[in-house]
Amino acid sequence: MNLAIAPLPGGFGARVETDLARTTSSAAAAALTDALHRHRVLVLPGQHLNHADLLAAASMFGDVDTATDRRYTVPGFPGLTVVSNVHEDGTPIGIYDGDEEEEWHADNSFKPELTAATLLYSVITPREGGETRFADATRAYADLRADLRARIDGLSAVHSAQHLAARQADAADGRSSTRAGTLAQLPEVTHPLAPVHPVTGARALLLGSMVIPRVKGLPEADGRMLLADLLAHTTRPGYLYTHRWGRGDLVVWDNLAVLHTASPCDSSRHPRLLVRAAVRRHVHRPAPPDEGITVESPAPGSTRQ
Repeated sequence: MNLAIAPLPGGFGARVETDLARTTSSAAAAALTDALHRHRVLVLPGQHLNHADLLAAASMFGDVDTATDRRYTVPGFPGLTVVSNVHEDGTPIGIYDGDEEEEWHADNSFKPELTAATLLYSVITPREGGETRFADATRAYADLRADLRARIDGLSAVHSAQHLAARQADAADGRSSTRAGTLAQLPEVTHPLAPVHPVTGARALLLGSMVIPRVKGLPEADGRMLLADLLAHTTRPGYLYTHRWGRGDLVVWDNLAVLHTASPCDSSRHPRLLVRAAVRRHVHRPAPPDEGITVESPAPGSTRQ
């Protein structure tokens, strides 16, 4: 196994150098899972993965979620979903990836069981735009005042697919991938505002600027103000990492530890196509042997949980 893990500057995220199609051992799975829990975002550039390889990579982090929108599932590969701004005969070939900036969110927070981790693999990369930005919701929570953390620990928020569909339609001239799909039939769910990570034990802010209609137990205006303040805090420059996609890049993130959003991309000039896999629940694997694994020290001036 040849696996080099180097923390990114800024306090979270790591770059992983390996040929993932050939990195399939249990020791590699343990090392990558441990790295994901430590760094929250993993960037694996220059991969050459077919659909089977991508599913195998996802399974290294836990159970792959196969309950996806069938309209955009890769034929023959349950668990893989197309994400794209490409249209054929006026119909999107993947989950709608529009020209406007996407809202900050954690994947599938409108479901009863939160997605543990997400993998995105770049197939067609735009020359301009379409970056994915990540916000370190774990460190953002830890940096809050102690009294505010104590208040948030006792609060829960409602997450609603119907609310998301309506907000998407309002923002995009009636277009909404959520409204058109089966997800719009999901009932509202409630999640803690700062859930505890099942493996690391760290809390992170679980926010969504379009998916959360209200905070339970608070007047509507007070809840909106609290959510807006927390999102503004979490998305400050010091908590952000922006990934500029290259063809063959694979990015894996801990969906219980970070928020993310997509930057605008002009679909008329810059096609974008990625394949996504989601992991249903985190696993805790025994520490891997050191053989073949190189871990570099954090960059000067960076912090690490």
